[in-house]
Amino acid sequence: MVNFRVENLRQMLRQNNIDAVLFTDLPSLRYFCGFTGSDGALLVTDEVVAFLTDSRYTCQAHQEVTADRIVQHQGKTEGIAVLLAEVGAHTIGFDGASLSYASFEDLRVKCPADCDWRPLPKAFKGLRGIKQPGEIAIMKQAAQIAAEAFDEIRCQIIPGAVERDLALALEIAMRRRGAEEKSFPFIVASGERGALPHGVASDRRLKDGELVTFDFGARWQGYCSDETVTLALGNVSSRLREVYDVVFEAQQLALAAIRPGVSLMDIDETARAYIAGRGFGEYFGHGLGHGVGLEVHEFPVVSGRSEDRAVEGMVFTVEPGIYIPDLGGVRLEDTILVTAGGYERLTSIPKQFSSILA
Repeated sequence: MVNFRVENLRQMLRQNNIDAVLFTDLPSLRYFCGFTGSDGALLVTDEVVAFLTDSRYTCQAHQEVTADRIVQHQGKTEGIAVLLAEVGAHTIGFDGASLSYASFEDLRVKCPADCDWRPLPKAFKGLRGIKQPGEIAIMKQAAQIAAEAFDEIRCQIIPGAVERDLALALEIAMRRRGAEEKSFPFIVASGERGALPHGVASDRRLKDGELVTFDFGARWQGYCSDETVTLALGNVSSRLREVYDVVFEAQQLALAAIRPGVSLMDIDETARAYIAGRGFGEYFGHGLGHGVGLEVHEFPVVSGRSEDRAVEGMVFTVEPGIYIPDLGGVRLEDTILVTAGGYERLTSIPKQFSSILA
């Protein structure tokens, strides 16, 4: 799988007249050579793939990295400079979204003076955006781990439970099932805190008659899952139930709109227009979704600003929400795979209205 990815990368480099590409971010290192450590660099040209690391990871690199050369350096930037001089690359591509300004300046000063540094074109984002069958299988397992863990802790979601305790219980349940770690800091937002789209778990205690939102995911073999459910604690007000039903229907409409060739902007608009038509437009401010893979937020973006279209093999979330200050909120999220005939859900928890105390 790594060799296939490198060849796709090389094809993009040739199309854009780039001699070599340098990666230092961990997701790209894992994707293009298999390295799972915390520090390294990868240089890819049309003739060679070279991985650089320090003495902490030399043995690990020889065990898991797919590359023509594995080089141990004394200093990363100096090692990159020597390697660039050896391969004679002039035009060097880099990921402008992951390379810091300080690191770039260090490279520019220490590497050969004739290096022409160029941010990688937009097409680069699409390389990781289209998932292969092996990646899909891993992501399904990550989602299954998360779903089973959530099912385990459902019995703890009762009035009096503390948001932070529930988040910890969920993480522990995931790790018992093999998760490497959580995909991101879990969101557990109950009652009026449900109006916070990124309401990370707090010391608030859950109360009867309110909604509670869980946004969570597991990382397994490097890949993330991402899913959001909102549950009712007993009987909720008619206003909260209306909010829930609107979000649920908006998600169903957006899912039904997914198929290859459809504008991601239009998928976003499908959910957004329905929510606005029901009178809640001002309470849905974020984009409908985002790509998921080695990172929990990656290409593509599903929003009113997206310029991309759905392509078979894309994986992204569909997560409409309504957030009303001083009342609460609802978000429902599934991660889906674009298929030839539409889509396939990778997440599995039902999103129909559910009262956990009913």
